[in-house]
Amino acid sequence: MMKRILNAFSTVMSVIVLGFSSLSCVPDRGYCQLTGYAQGGTYSVKLNLKGVKAPIEEIQSGVDSILTLIDTTLSGYNKGSQLSRLNAGVPVEPNEMFKEVFSISRKFYTETGGALDVAAAPLFDIWGFGFTSDKLPSAEAVDSVLAVCGMDKIGENMEPIVPGAHVKLNFNAIAQGYTSDKIAGYLHSLGVKDMLVDIGEIYCEGFNPKGLPWSIGIDRPFDGNMTPGADLDGIWRGDGRGRGVVTSGNYRKYYEKDGRKYSHTIDPRTGYPVSHNLLSATIVAPDATTADAYATYCMVIGLEAAREFITSRDDVEGYLIYDDKGNMTEWASSGFKLAGE
Repeated sequence: MMKRILNAFSTVMSVIVLGFSSLSCVPDRGYCQLTGYAQGGTYSVKLNLKGVKAPIEEIQSGVDSILTLIDTTLSGYNKGSQLSRLNAGVPVEPNEMFKEVFSISRKFYTETGGALDVAAAPLFDIWGFGFTSDKLPSAEAVDSVLAVCGMDKIGENMEPIVPGAHVKLNFNAIAQGYTSDKIAGYLHSLGVKDMLVDIGEIYCEGFNPKGLPWSIGIDRPFDGNMTPGADLDGIWRGDGRGRGVVTSGNYRKYYEKDGRKYSHTIDPRTGYPVSHNLLSATIVAPDATTADAYATYCMVIGLEAAREFITSRDDVEGYLIYDDKGNMTEWASSGFKLAGE
């Protein structure tokens, strides 16, 4: 969810390799960095090659192959992807990756009581945060779309429960975190122990070239802060264990109409953008898929419920930034370690 090393909002997934990739290495330490274009921006994978037999060029190719598979499977921008074709009503035989992401999404749907719902794609479209232009829908339009949204209308094998129903999917709540985990899994299979995988969301494990646990910055969530890392609110400090670190927020993606700001976070249970004082939520979890999902979940349910959720989980830590009567205020769970503590 953290979006890039310092990004702080959840975006729609479109991972596509555009023909450029590069690598740089630090020979005396065994560390290398792979970079390339993905989702309209760049990706970065930092890893320690100590004890790894595969040449770095092969690893670069393997990472790019995973990104291409993600794009042709889960991207809503790639009109030829399995997701786009399924949403368009074209008969599709989902591959194993699609089935896995759908199964994971169903688990989060059930766990969150519908607050995370990948079968709510038309809601994002009518509010202008899917794959259509910004526009303000009527209450009648929202009600009409709600009637055809929801994972309760589609079975475990993606078959419609309601005859004739055509449910459209959008995996943006977990797809980027899932991508980071898939690349981390590939690196694990090669014997990599120290890594920071940044594919729009982050998975990190082990230690950086200085021999210290990885640390990740958290942007201050104010309107106009469009450059990751330009203005930090704090820095999360790892402990060497594998962790997904994701931030979700509303301050970089929204639109205004008639003097009112509309958040890009849609509550699929109501059909409307959320309206609360939580500005951003950073979640640390054992994997990036979970961190991505829970960061979005916190932004749906708001400050108090998010705080209660985080403190109820032994496997999750969180950092919430919220507006307190015009002042930006922070709350951190007991296990969320900030640099300098």
